[in-house]
Amino acid sequence: MAYFRSERRSKAWQALGLQKDCQSCKMSMVLFASVVRVRDGLPLSASTDYEQDRELQESKRHLKGLSKKLSQFPDRCTLKTGPYNVNFTSALGVGYLMVCTANYPNVLAFCFLDELQKEFIVTYDTKRTSSAVRPYSFIEFDTFIQKTKQRYNSPRSLSTKINLADMQTEIKLRPPYQLSPEELQAINGFSVHTPSKYKGIAPTQMLEPVTLPGIVSCVLSILCGGLNLLRGVHAIESILQNDDEDFNYVIAFFLGTAACLYQCYLFAYFSVWRNSKSFLAFALICLSNMYLYELRNMWQILFHVAVGAFMTLQIRLRQPLGKAPDYNV
Repeated sequence: MAYFRSERRSKAWQALGLQKDCQSCKMSMVLFASVVRVRDGLPLSASTDYEQDRELQESKRHLKGLSKKLSQFPDRCTLKTGPYNVNFTSALGVGYLMVCTANYPNVLAFCFLDELQKEFIVTYDTKRTSSAVRPYSFIEFDTFIQKTKQRYNSPRSLSTKINLADMQTEIKLRPPYQLSPEELQAINGFSVHTPSKYKGIAPTQMLEPVTLPGIVSCVLSILCGGLNLLRGVHAIESILQNDDEDFNYVIAFFLGTAACLYQCYLFAYFSVWRNSKSFLAFALICLSNMYLYELRNMWQILFHVAVGAFMTLQIRLRQPLGKAPDYNV
């Protein structure tokens, strides 16, 4: 059995051209790697870089731009920038990024990132990474990044430590989403355009676990939506009985209901521009209550507005988490 496993591994390495082509091994390599926090792009650690190549520095500039917008992308992506590729994965609120030469195999690139992820999760708990304030708070992790980078720049030394065939299958089943420089530029320029089609990975993101204040805010928001809906139905009945009633009150009640329920949806599920949408929903709640000033007393209006503000805050606090890769290595 050991012979057949060895033979299978050997064939897989030959398929990537990494067993006999020494010249290719020298030219294809990992050049830079960094670890960032997904929430705000705060750099947590990075490898030491002495390269001064202009195109490499441009690729690192793209990597820096990506690190600030990881929550808007799938959990596994590749950006081709001329002679270099930028690859990244994200999991449990932390992103792992690298720059490598364009001919470096994708399988090895994402295995490299997976090793960084596993070691980082074992070394640092989520609470420490979430509470980090200063850039490069875990700069000592650079030692592991450098050692791993040296190993992956010598593929011969990896053949007995990783199962390349399984990784190839994983990449085929879940290929990385191919980012274009135009998409990155659109994100950095705060454009509303987002990719409409993802290749291989759905854009759905996991959110942080629900907290007790989040549950309370969701219940209160549903309560406000129900009250608005009930008052809206009564307003319709009044209009049917009396033609002098203002139909705009009905619209205001139903808009308030829609805004409250939409905030609950944003709290429960990930959405692009989620925080902006929650703020617009809160603004709609405020405007509808201002219009209903004659039908509600000040305490009722303050209650509805306070619940909307509380819900907006909880949506802001519940950040998206990257989907944990499941490489079988």
